[in-house]
Amino acid sequence: MANDTLRGRKVAVLATDGFEQSELQKPVQALKDAGATVEVVSPKSGEIQGYQHHDKGAMVRVDRLLAQANADDYDSIVLPGGVMNPDALRLEPKAIDFVRAFAEAGKPIAAICHGPWTLINAEAVEGKRMTSWPSLEVDLKNAGADWVDEEVVVDDGLVTSRKPDDLPAFCARMIEAFA
Repeated sequence: MANDTLRGRKVAVLATDGFEQSELQKPVQALKDAGATVEVVSPKSGEIQGYQHHDKGAMVRVDRLLAQANADDYDSIVLPGGVMNPDALRLEPKAIDFVRAFAEAGKPIAAICHGPWTLINAEAVEGKRMTSWPSLEVDLKNAGADWVDEEVVVDDGLVTSRKPDDLPAFCARMIEAFA
């Protein structure tokens, strides 16, 4: 059901090949349904490859090349998971700088599954209460986060969830935080 909760808001979804398909597509749809303008931002132009766990999924069109994206042009950012996607992004200095700019500006950030990996490299997790895919627990704790195993956690504009099963709660809390 469409509403105007996020009318006038512009959201970046930072992703590259290997994103978990549902963790990109469901938040994008929820944001659009709430009236937001959404752009998929990637270091790669054209299309990026989604996955459904270990199997290739659909291709998604990239709206803006990361090299041409400016965090100042967006109100908030979404970091979908999938193992390969955030692992590749955290090796991209421009991706880390892009994410860090949202954190430093105090803009809302939503990250699910393995998405918080990128936040570690952007030095944006210290002192934050958050969750993730279980394999990131030690990484996040070592980076100074207070990791908990909960469906969705919101801490001062940072919305995190564990897995695709958490998407309904994640999307609802993301919309609240982004509003």
